[in-house]
Amino acid sequence: MKCLTIKPSKLTGRVLVPPSKSMVHRAVICAFLSEGTSEISNVELSNDIIATCSAVEALGAEIDILDNGIPGRKKLIISGNGMVKVKKSRINCMESGTTARFIMPISRLSSEQIIIDGENKLVERPFDVFFDIFKSHGISFEANNNKLPITLKGKLNPGTFEIRGDVSSQFISGLLLALPLLPGDSEIKITTSLESAGYIDMTLQMQKLFGINIQFNREENKLFIPGWQKYTPCRYEAEGDWSQAAFWLAAGALTGPVEILGLNPESIQGDRVIESIMQRMGINLIWKDGVVTAERKKLKSIDIDVSQCPDLVPILAVLFSVGEGKAKIFNAARLRLKECDRLNAVTVELKALGADISEGDDFLNINGVNKLKGGRVYDWNDHRIVMAAAVAASVCEKNVIIEGYEAVNKSYPTFWDHYKDLGGEVF
Repeated sequence: MKCLTIKPSKLTGRVLVPPSKSMVHRAVICAFLSEGTSEISNVELSNDIIATCSAVEALGAEIDILDNGIPGRKKLIISGNGMVKVKKSRINCMESGTTARFIMPISRLSSEQIIIDGENKLVERPFDVFFDIFKSHGISFEANNNKLPITLKGKLNPGTFEIRGDVSSQFISGLLLALPLLPGDSEIKITTSLESAGYIDMTLQMQKLFGINIQFNREENKLFIPGWQKYTPCRYEAEGDWSQAAFWLAAGALTGPVEILGLNPESIQGDRVIESIMQRMGINLIWKDGVVTAERKKLKSIDIDVSQCPDLVPILAVLFSVGEGKAKIFNAARLRLKECDRLNAVTVELKALGADISEGDDFLNINGVNKLKGGRVYDWNDHRIVMAAAVAASVCEKNVIIEGYEAVNKSYPTFWDHYKDLGGEVF
């Protein structure tokens, strides 16, 4: 496994964040389900987005990739037929949980047999949330101990769908994307508290852009999906990714200032909550002419419920590790089912760098220290662990060696270029 060494140095300057991976996933699928040609611009072809593009091509989409005028950014011209026409019966979702959870119900717009497979940690992640739904709605399936590969056959029927909301919102979004095309109305009843609700809002917003209307009764946790709808082709330019911006906002607070371009200050992305979290920590974020700046500041540790923003945990843990006082990150049990067991990975790797951190079933306790020491960390095949370690290196006393640094390609293939642009010394 390849290693990269980071020499502690200040991260300052300006960075254009990558487009929202979550929004691009949804845009690609809505474009595929449209009858006609759509244009999705400002796209970065991370491994996860490549997985979704390959999946919809297997189900009948045609995709042309053009340059977008910005290094690393592409424009996708996507042609669909308003239906699923299976071209390839085995779909490799690579390591993208989003792709797998979206494509399973969408593939059931056809009765043809499909095998959904993946790589590395994805084949160990559970998909049984769908299985009761498949049984009651006309889908036959074979699974490897509730995990990938999963063979699906049969066409999805409209009706009432009961589903948990505390495992992953992606299961709900997958249904939402497929159900409007069915020959009849459907209803989704969420049977538990809804976590990561912002991702449901992102799905609904994207569907609305493509002409789909769904009613969400938030008080009763129910969604009503009229049938017989059609996706309408459109042009969409992806906005910046708040999940990825969080790493640079943290870098600015630790050593900055760092200026960040490409973010929508009114975005409905759930991870935009990083703004209010950092303000609670005493960090002042300054907006001017569409650019947000994070300046170096002494950090105050706080307790934070991450049920609605689990992807922020690795970088929040870095901030709290050098914050003043004690912090608790709680309602985080779902992080044990991510690309890795993120609660354990964050604990192990930050400890290796000198942090005072401990884990519980669904929480992290962190006592701030003046400075991290440095050392060797491992990637856990998790892009967010690597990016968090890279930002932590900026406040270490000695070098940080990252084994498996290429894991960033899952979501942010230009991460190391941007890191060096901000003054990061890597070799």
